Amino acid sequence: MSDWPALPIFVRLSGRAVVLVGEGEAADAKRRLLERAGAVIVGEDRADEARLAVVADNEPAAHRLKQRGLLVNVVDRPALCDFTLPAIVDRAPVLVAVGTGGVSAGLAAAVRQRLEAILPAGLGRLAEALHAARDALRARYPDTPDRRRAIGAALASGGALDPLRDHDSGDVVARITAGASARVEHVRLRSRDPDDLTLREARWLAQADRVTHRDDVPTAVLDRARADAVREGTDAVPVDSADGLTVDVAWQEGAA
Repeated sequence: MSDWPALPIFVRLSGRAVVLVGEGEAADAKRRLLERAGAVIVGEDRADEARLAVVADNEPAAHRLKQRGLLVNVVDRPALCDFTLPAIVDRAPVLVAVGTGGVSAGLAAAVRQRLEAILPAGLGRLAEALHAARDALRARYPDTPDRRRAIGAALASGGALDPLRDHDSGDVVARITAGASARVEHVRLRSRDPDDLTLREARWLAQADRVTHRDDVPTAVLDRARADAVREGTDAVPVDSADGLTVDVAWQEGAA
């Protein structure tokens, strides 16, 4: 696995000071972005109140702010950046951030535009409905693994609450309960390369609660499963699943 150029995080800026240095179109764009996040924008003279700074076209100011202990973003100068600002898809409270570590803002923007077309306008409403249903879901599924499986099944592709489809304001708990089921899916490998998995096979592994596999199945393939999925090396092919989704991984006949 390649190293990430940076760790993606979301920072709460509401009511917090952020230094903004510079003028012109680039600075104005960053000002709008910071204001939308609720930041209190201050100048370099108030740097002691801030922990973050955004600098447009003023490298000396960037160095001064770094010396004062602030994390600094320098517009169009990735080598000088302590952090970068991603392209954002806003479906509040759902935010999707696309970054390239400062390598190509144009590519990040292009990916954002594609995602804008894919993610429904009502995705935020679905998030709020799930949040409002937490107590009811805990009551319906007091066991955490059972609750996680039921929600995961509803949110899966084609599920009752598939996040890539628009939904009305119906009963979220009822839809999750109706969609909860235990099942077994079978992945039959054609090569040792996990990138050769079909989209459906990769999705099954990502959603699996339990993974059964033969001893000769590559670790790289098994690592496509959730980290908290139960793994079981066995020669027996499961025919049913007592809990959630079981994915059985073996070689396609003649492919090993």
